[in-house]
Amino acid sequence: MRWTARVIAVSALLLVGTAVPANAASPLDLTSGFYVNTGSAPAQWVASHSSDSRASKINAAIASKPIAKWFGNDGAIGTSVASYVSAADSHDKLPVLVAYNLPGRDACGGESGGGAGSLGAYKTWISSFAAGVGTHPAVVIIEPDALGDFDCMSSAQIADRNTMLTYATQMFKQKAPNTYAYLDGGNAGWVAAATMASRLKAAGVANVRGFSVNVSNYYTTSQSISYANSVKSGVGGSAQFVIDTSRNANGSNGNWCNPAGRKLGVTAQAGGGAEMLLWVKTPGVSDGECGIAPTVPAGTFSPDIAVRLIDGT
Repeated sequence: MRWTARVIAVSALLLVGTAVPANAASPLDLTSGFYVNTGSAPAQWVASHSSDSRASKINAAIASKPIAKWFGNDGAIGTSVASYVSAADSHDKLPVLVAYNLPGRDACGGESGGGAGSLGAYKTWISSFAAGVGTHPAVVIIEPDALGDFDCMSSAQIADRNTMLTYATQMFKQKAPNTYAYLDGGNAGWVAAATMASRLKAAGVANVRGFSVNVSNYYTTSQSISYANSVKSGVGGSAQFVIDTSRNANGSNGNWCNPAGRKLGVTAQAGGGAEMLLWVKTPGVSDGECGIAPTVPAGTFSPDIAVRLIDGT
């Protein structure tokens, strides 16, 4: 742990109380690299299938790499998050977390539906999530796809969603000062950049570090940089962006749900044309019962998908 930077950051927090602007200190400066989650789905599969001929390949290419951890409708979310960020902090590493629990999520795709039962329940959940992070250094991606599927929602649903997302950004601003939080901004093939910029502003992006693009999708890094820069121009201010590179080495073929021929992208790093390139989606985890995995439900790890991403087939 970089104690000098941490002491300065925490001392500043104590001097001014809890009403501290987000990003009182850079989580990149407070840590010595990205956290590798030894409990990720691919790591668990490798551990329980050591005799499988695919295990060493999946371990080397995926399970041993820094991958974001997704958090959903957990009744003990504050404790779960606190445990995870504390484990990363004990190794002086930077964890990447995904908040994914909006009511009516995945309104268009439908494969990853679910989420909190109400607006009030979501507010309680996300407040506890942010409190669980606390002063630990972290990166948080807020609600992938939340601003992309408005075409499948009513005006009342959109208004509620903006209320929840704005509240989420406020909670990270207030409760997680050493976190870089990014409100998800879709991908290069979905919503026009100017439209997405407007949606991000309405959802409170000014309260956090910026926005993410290409989460769980396949667009190349260069395509994503171009799109994100256009969005950034519309957002204005100091907004930064991160890109999910987990499966984008071969680009997109226009399909989002377990398409064939995709490949792992570059692993987590600062810079690279964005503030960070990250593995947000866990490679090998199904997008839904579709494409090359018609019987694998969304969120389930498949070694066959993993190997095809490693090989680019």
